[in-house]
Amino acid sequence: MPGMRMPGNFYLVGLMGAGKTTVGRALARATQKTFYDSDHEIEARTGARIPMIFEIEGESGFREREAETIAELSKLQGIVLGTGGGAILNPINRNHLRRNGYVIYLRASPEELYSRTCHDKNRPLLQTADPLGKLKELYEQRDPLYREVADLVIDTSQQTVNTLLQLLLKELERQT
Repeated sequence: MPGMRMPGNFYLVGLMGAGKTTVGRALARATQKTFYDSDHEIEARTGARIPMIFEIEGESGFREREAETIAELSKLQGIVLGTGGGAILNPINRNHLRRNGYVIYLRASPEELYSRTCHDKNRPLLQTADPLGKLKELYEQRDPLYREVADLVIDTSQQTVNTLLQLLLKELERQT
């Protein structure tokens, strides 16, 4: 299966810590596509880390940059794109993703996501007194939007990257 060519773009959505970057890189390698991470692209373009952008421009400024980046990246061909966890909040982003590729929702429980992200200081939305509570709130708010845009939902809880990749490739081969 490694090295198999699949048509189109794959876009990964899900909450922070769901595995969009890690699984995205592995999926890109396996399908001979180029991997992009929208948050990393924003950092490269601005020369600033995401927490700094949030601090200076607020979440709304960051979301504007995110929308511009997703609009540009979704015009490319033969890519795997890991989006930021909140990218789906913008209906324009959801439209770009749906129209220009195959959307995969990497789903995990708030508790699982907390165990993966609790020591990560680069997650501005979790710099709060109750990060698990914040993750539960974000899950509640965003899960319906992830499901709305997704062509495929994969549960990433307690699975290795390799297991997820094999599962994903099997599903994609069946559906694309």
